[in-house]
Amino acid sequence: MNSTNKTLFATAIATAVMGLGVAGTAAAQEQVKCYGVSLAGENDCAAGPGTTCAGTSKVDYQGNSWTLVEEGTCETSSPVLAEGGEMMLPGDRMGSLEPLDRDLPS
Repeated sequence: MNSTNKTLFATAIATAVMGLGVAGTAAAQEQVKCYGVSLAGENDCAAGPGTTCAGTSKVDYQGNSWTLVEEGTCETSSPVLAEGGEMMLPGDRMGSLEPLDRDLPS
């Protein structure tokens, strides 16, 4: 391989690698804590007093437990989970970026 071909090959490889980096960045979505959307025992963390962390929520849609979702989707009736997939909330429920006072265990 002569020096011109080596330079062209190196440039092509560098361009391909840069393209992958940009595509990966565009695909990575910011994640936020979304309160009141977790099913019982499926929260990511923070399930109120007396709980430790992940998987400790006691009731569906417990207002003080959160799940990571894609930024911009929490305060809708169908948040997009951080690991992919959309969750449909029942009735007129919506998630919140702050803890809620609804559906707390008694």
